[in-house]
Amino acid sequence: MMLKNKVALVTGGTSGIGRATAITFGAAGAKVVFSGRRDIEGEDTAKLIRETGAECLYVHSDASKEEDIKALVQKTVATYGRLDCAFNNAGVESLVKPLHEQSIEEFDNLMAINVRGVFLCMKYEIEQMLTQGSGAIVNSSSGVGLIGLPGSSPYVASKHAVMGLTRSAALDYAQQGIRINAVNPGFIATEMIDRIVADIRSTADNLASTVPMRRIGQVDEVAQAIVFLCSDAASYITGQPLAIDGGYTAS
Repeated sequence: MMLKNKVALVTGGTSGIGRATAITFGAAGAKVVFSGRRDIEGEDTAKLIRETGAECLYVHSDASKEEDIKALVQKTVATYGRLDCAFNNAGVESLVKPLHEQSIEEFDNLMAINVRGVFLCMKYEIEQMLTQGSGAIVNSSSGVGLIGLPGSSPYVASKHAVMGLTRSAALDYAQQGIRINAVNPGFIATEMIDRIVADIRSTADNLASTVPMRRIGQVDEVAQAIVFLCSDAASYITGQPLAIDGGYTAS
């Protein structure tokens, strides 16, 4: 198994890509710690991870709060002794409307979770990984972390910021055994896409028609890529985006 005896941490693991990745980490042999703010969904995810035969721990945690993230990493190490892999996934979207109609409060909330949250996660994950001399981190950016998109300037800005954090941090620790990359999913079948489709009064089929592969992606397709980036199979990859978008950003 690709990650046997490794310890993996996933934020935002109660649904969507986070849940799929936590399950895939478990199936790859890792012990899994995952966090979120929805406890019922957290228990559901834990059950699915245990069905793979893996050990797991759910921690109620808010990715925008420093004390929560620090405690999350500490609990991971206290429970399993180390931290080998991390997927910093917790995030929210913005409403689709032009920049001048976006509220400052929504902007600040989005940045607190999508950018500050990733920064906090990396800060405490890296501190632990430095004590071990190894580790792999994957941050959740987006296809729009590589391009622009009308009506979504705060979200697009947050995902570009995640790429800046990823690339720069990867350079900071390239000689210390810690690799840091990002995934850049396109349109993936998640609750977030359902909300976006409803917001713009469109359909999933309409979104799919804009993708060169003419379909919406599945969460497992993203999860497999994340586990690959955390594995020794990706040992010479750091500071990079990996677009999982059916060709959308290529077009």
